[in-house]
Amino acid sequence: MAIYRVRSLLALSKCKSNFSTYFLQSFSVRRLSASTTPPQSQQVGFIGLGNMGSRMANNLIKAGYEVTVHDLNRSAMKLFSERGILTKESPFEIAETSDVVITMLPSSANVLDVYTGPNGLLRSGHVLRPWLFVDSSTIDPQTSRRLSVAVSNCSLKEKKHNRETPVILDAPVSGGVLAAESGTLTFMVGGLEEAYFAAKSLFLSMGEKTIYCGGAGNGSVCSLTCLKL
Repeated sequence: MAIYRVRSLLALSKCKSNFSTYFLQSFSVRRLSASTTPPQSQQVGFIGLGNMGSRMANNLIKAGYEVTVHDLNRSAMKLFSERGILTKESPFEIAETSDVVITMLPSSANVLDVYTGPNGLLRSGHVLRPWLFVDSSTIDPQTSRRLSVAVSNCSLKEKKHNRETPVILDAPVSGGVLAAESGTLTFMVGGLEEAYFAAKSLFLSMGEKTIYCGGAGNGSVCSLTCLKL
């Protein structure tokens, strides 16, 4: 696993070098101080409790966020419910009770189903409770941009952070299961810059670095490029 960690860091370094003429001139690497306190009133929904997602959700809980979880795998949800963590039966139910929703799923098809399927996050139509969606799945940039358009066409039930419309960030990760466990992931983030800054406490509760990659889909572009190196 140590070899995997080294390779992952080397791949990320190569990615930065190869993108220097395109994205990386506008990248910013940010860290939060250990004294930063997450907003206790913010309800966070987390969907996808696999090897990576379960550990990411655990770190959010440790950081003090109020987390509600969902997964198709009932055994995965049971591990959380036994610890007193709220669970929901569908993505739609997660959206109904969350201010922020984070998804960590295996494929583009899974992501589309969770967001736009019959019981998806956007099922309620054009009026949503969550002001922010974060997709940390490793998927194709076209899907990330498609979701960005779908989310931006919605409005918020209540204005939050001076916003009247919700926003989504594509934020795939580098680091693997060990980094997810230890909270040392690197997030490559695409989307609205002001949303990126507003969400950085979330990212740095699950990881140690964030890289802002520019507009919607650019986080996915960087992640896939790193995987190919």
